Amino acid sequence: MDIDDPSTTELRGEIIQQKPILKAIYEEWYRLICEHMPKVPGRVLELGSGAGFLRSRIPGLITSEVFACRNVRLLMDAQALPFHPQSLRAVAMTNVLHHIPRPAAFLREAEKCLVPGGAILMIEPWVSWWSKKVYTRLHHEPFDESLKDWAHDYAGPLSGANGALPWMIFERDRQRFEREFRLRIDKVEPMMPFRYLLSGGVSMRQLIPSFSDPLCVSIERGLEPWMKRWAMFALIVVSR
Repeated sequence: MDIDDPSTTELRGEIIQQKPILKAIYEEWYRLICEHMPKVPGRVLELGSGAGFLRSRIPGLITSEVFACRNVRLLMDAQALPFHPQSLRAVAMTNVLHHIPRPAAFLREAEKCLVPGGAILMIEPWVSWWSKKVYTRLHHEPFDESLKDWAHDYAGPLSGANGALPWMIFERDRQRFEREFRLRIDKVEPMMPFRYLLSGGVSMRQLIPSFSDPLCVSIERGLEPWMKRWAMFALIVVSR
């Protein structure tokens, strides 16, 4: 299927609901986002809502996508947020930032629209010794941490990407980020070295029985001291 077709995103949403381990992973990601939600006035915007279910966790969530999908309120571009200055308390996203062609433009928009104390809450791919092997060999999206520029060519809303982009912005080029934006990196927490892979994601069959997921969670927690070497994802919290 064409990954830039909105019907593919809607199918992905159905797959997430049907695969127990994959759904549990999303629930864990959403729990982390909710735990770090700032307690300041304002609405919460989610970018890339088409396949997810964060709306069931955050009352009044403003869902959005770059193309028309079921259960999405706004059709919009993250590089031009249609909100008044200082009107949002948070922008949440799950595996979205690395698809935005001009991430610096998004960060400037978020900086403008967030209230003081507001935050960008992200779950994104992360660069590690292990993740480079997985993402460059088993995943369809580009993954190149050697690029100097944060921007990437726009092939399509989902086919255009650089999975290494979050690491480039918030780790490799942290000093540049701090110079260019009135935003503060509060947390970068690398995590989840193999559960997503074993879940099969949205493209493959689940590789392990569902009852083994708690054991996998325990093993991943045991690997936390070495997560910089093994992580495939990261929780990133950036505040204004």
